Amino acid sequence: MTTSSSERGVSLGMPELPAPAYPDDVRARLETDAREVIARYPDSRSALLPLLHLVQSEEGHVTRTGMRFCADMLDLTTAEVTAVATFYTMYRRRPSGDYQVGVCTNTLCAVMGGDAIFESLQEHLGVGNGETTEDGKVTLEHIECNAACDFAPVVMVNWEFFDDQTPASARRLVDDLRAGRPVTPTRGAPICTFKETARILAGFPDERDGAVAAGGSAGPASLAGLKLAKGEASAARVVHPRDGGPHDGSQDRAVHDPSPTEHLSSHDAPQDTSASDPAHPSPTTTRDGGASPRPADSAGPTAEEGE
Repeated sequence: MTTSSSERGVSLGMPELPAPAYPDDVRARLETDAREVIARYPDSRSALLPLLHLVQSEEGHVTRTGMRFCADMLDLTTAEVTAVATFYTMYRRRPSGDYQVGVCTNTLCAVMGGDAIFESLQEHLGVGNGETTEDGKVTLEHIECNAACDFAPVVMVNWEFFDDQTPASARRLVDDLRAGRPVTPTRGAPICTFKETARILAGFPDERDGAVAAGGSAGPASLAGLKLAKGEASAARVVHPRDGGPHDGSQDRAVHDPSPTEHLSSHDAPQDTSASDPAHPSPTTTRDGGASPRPADSAGPTAEEGE
């Protein structure tokens, strides 16, 4: 007597059914927006990234229905769309909160307190990495780098900066978000929901009063190097790596004259090399691979003398 696979509890791995389509009214609205996006590009395939943001703005994450819609609009396969949607971390693959709270735990932010902030928020919110609070307000995640190292540790809410955070200030921030109280980023536009942010990232204007003007830019510390390069700021006084005292660059060589026994580094360049320093010569190699004779006044024994 034989038993069926279902009786034996064996799964046959049935393929997943095709994703359902959007309701007609939703699809019609999204198609209008999608055509506007696609028209910006000479090759329609290039519109895939903003279209993924567009469908994300509809449901708060990129669903199978959203990927099917993108594939239909761009004449791609769903596999091609899925490959892109799963590659970039800005596209959510499951339902998430109104506010994406990202704590930078990359090297500099971590040592400046980012790890402590992330651990504090996990305990305070009762969620783990990538999880959402029960009220659906906040999704917490650790992220690699916010490109704001000079303001570490940094927290982002829907990609807006909150600089120089502490565990206490970060807890107040998420409490305000959950309570619906207004929060103001350190730099950038006022906070809006994640769905609204996704639509802006799709390339549609932020129509809130004053939002564009409040966009801001990089902070003063980030722009210091650019100002120096443009000659808009005087060169700073530097501390020499050897004597430790501040002095102008023009005085460096006069102030610091390393002794022959001092351990040198590339900071002290230019220094004599073995080829140009008679006190520390090195043999040169002839074309046939042999060692050429050393200068007669070279210091130290020859190979024959050493034997």
